[in-house]
Amino acid sequence: MRNRSGSTPSLTPSVDSSQLRATAAGTTKFSERFATRFAADYFRATTFGPTVSSIGIGTYLGESTADDDASYEAAVAHAIESGVNVIDTAINYRCQRSERAVGAAIQHVLAVGPVARHELLVCSKGGYIPLNGAPPATREEYQKYVQREFIDPEILRPEDIVAGGHSLAPRFLRYCLAKTRQNLGLRTIDVYYVHNPEQQLGSIAPEEVRARLRAAFMVLEDAATRGEIGVYGVATWEGLRLPPDAKCHLGLESMVGLAREVGGNDHHFRAVQLPLNLGISEGARVATQPLGTRQVTVLEAATELGMSVFGSATLLQAKLTSGLPAAIGAAFPGSRTDAQRAISFARSLPGITSALVGMKRIDHVDENLASASS
Repeated sequence: MRNRSGSTPSLTPSVDSSQLRATAAGTTKFSERFATRFAADYFRATTFGPTVSSIGIGTYLGESTADDDASYEAAVAHAIESGVNVIDTAINYRCQRSERAVGAAIQHVLAVGPVARHELLVCSKGGYIPLNGAPPATREEYQKYVQREFIDPEILRPEDIVAGGHSLAPRFLRYCLAKTRQNLGLRTIDVYYVHNPEQQLGSIAPEEVRARLRAAFMVLEDAATRGEIGVYGVATWEGLRLPPDAKCHLGLESMVGLAREVGGNDHHFRAVQLPLNLGISEGARVATQPLGTRQVTVLEAATELGMSVFGSATLLQAKLTSGLPAAIGAAFPGSRTDAQRAISFARSLPGITSALVGMKRIDHVDENLASASS
């Protein structure tokens, strides 16, 4: 599957533009192919067109090694061939190696068929300075890398960087998106997230962060117009789950307002990602989001604002794969393992479009998908 020289897949050759991204027709075809294998609610419509699997594959954890590259390539390919059409990654995951492994897996699947590009929802993120292949050995080496690769070529200015490695600078986001498209070997990224924008609120005044986020949205609206992305959103860790008086709180309604400012009513800000699992459930049960005169949960706000929600950390980095209380087992009698029970919980939350599960082993793909079998 992979070019063992380390080069990334080439961009998709010139073909009908409707085949270069996830479409309603293509993803419906994918869902029909696997309809008899899964429960009736396994495939779900997004608010922006495509129909997607309610279990997606994530690629965050792992080492920056050839062995983990190969494991992810095999797992992603197997997941797609088994009924998963949501693939989630980010440019900073494993020093860009996760994107490259995903790209190799997708190119393999497309080459052998019958899956076509417009049947898959491919998602990535930008916001953190990406390393390249391997992490620097020391802080000093990292600083030299940032200076050489980002500051000297004027992709970033020092004042653009927050917390040593995060930025929303327009030129930097354009760079990240271009590298992601190259790493994945795809013309269009279906969902492109601004990665953890709340990171900025730890160091920058809220009004300045709002201006930076507005500029980022302008970049992504332009990218959507050019067909480089389908839609965009924010992938957060804590920002949406925190109450409005918290320093790093993010307001979904406020961000939709920014998107309308720069993109009008037909803006492309349509997706949100946040952790939703048995251990981190605030997004479903705590009213952290102002919506008009009301205070509602993230899932309620997203539903009313026309956003699709992708839950991350479904297994809480493997912490929910064993030792769950007996009451959880009783609530999900059709599940054989705690991992399946945790996935069933996340997938069953009202308002969730897809629950993302990190998987780099084929047997884990099979076990996890069994949680949604018919």
